[in-house]
Amino acid sequence: MSANKSTSPAPSIYLDHGATSWPKPQPVVDAVVRALTELGGNPGRGAYAMALAASRAIYDARRSCAQLLGVPDSRDLLFQPSCTHACNLMLKGILKPGDRVVVGSMEHNAIARPLARLASEDVEVVVVSADRTGFVDPGDIEREVCARPTRAVICQHASNLTGTVQPIEEMAEIAHERGALLLVDGAQGGGHLQVDIGAMNPDAYALSGHKGLLGPQGIGLLYLASGFDVQEQTEGGTGGGSSESLEMPPERPDRYEAGTANTSGIVGLGAAARFLAEEGDLQRKQEAALARRLHEGVLDIGGFRVLGPPPEVPRVPIVSIVHDSVEADRIAFALDRGYRVAVRAGLHCAPWAHETVGTLECGAVRLGIGWGNTTEQVDTVLAALAEIVS
Repeated sequence: MSANKSTSPAPSIYLDHGATSWPKPQPVVDAVVRALTELGGNPGRGAYAMALAASRAIYDARRSCAQLLGVPDSRDLLFQPSCTHACNLMLKGILKPGDRVVVGSMEHNAIARPLARLASEDVEVVVVSADRTGFVDPGDIEREVCARPTRAVICQHASNLTGTVQPIEEMAEIAHERGALLLVDGAQGGGHLQVDIGAMNPDAYALSGHKGLLGPQGIGLLYLASGFDVQEQTEGGTGGGSSESLEMPPERPDRYEAGTANTSGIVGLGAAARFLAEEGDLQRKQEAALARRLHEGVLDIGGFRVLGPPPEVPRVPIVSIVHDSVEADRIAFALDRGYRVAVRAGLHCAPWAHETVGTLECGAVRLGIGWGNTTEQVDTVLAALAEIVS
């Protein structure tokens, strides 16, 4: 085992894109710096030039994100502090005691924990088991939706553990045919997949800004279909409406964006959206090729199991692995300390998913491909894994 040493905490190879993307593209960095140095005014709160410039930058960022994600009306795309906040608003703003929801068993805690709270408040939560690759059969969802009146179907777009992609358009058809809503956690979808919300037709779709969308941390998005309103969960000052009223303004996006906006995060995300509009197709092809190379290379080492679908099935670029005899934590520690490779071991805030694929007791090592990774890096990691388990 090699023992590279550096005074910098930055890894030589970063494979934790499933948690957050790093490094950020230079246009994103430049946009954040500009926001912090030139757009310091409070957007929507003043008529002086700097405040107006900040408001305009947020408007432009919203339009860029809407164009990238196939949202016809940018007012339907809401900035949130994170995808987790967006999921909480999506669930708690819609579901009421007595409602019934159907949800797949691969969901992240950003869905599972709010549902646990809602279940304690008499929302019926029906969990449909995915198969061992992490795929939720739409037929199983349809049977549950048809069995009893259902308020909503809840589905992730892609798994943060197995990379499995769910058929969102088909799920939307199933839900809508029975008068149910489709609520989607798209944390792992945005950027890594060519997301077209208008074509998929969900009623709500939550996104993380800092993962595949390549924006800064601390910013998320929530799409709400036109004409479909939820109960806001936060009240306070906004950039629109009348300050005399003690009710939130009814118009979007102001109704759902109380408080001072994260201008630098929003502007950075807007720059990321414009970057992906130009580079996204090539980036997705590169990620898919690298993920398959990594997947097949791990299997060639021997002793490893790769969670999720086989290599030929499209997935987001996540490759989670379990070894027959070497614990996940030991592998991740060895990669970090011996090779300066950053990965994540454990349960990945997704115990439902780990239970579904049979790794709740042992966890897994997740290797997440993303922007900036190369073929040479993948090959270096494969060689390191072979040494660690030899």
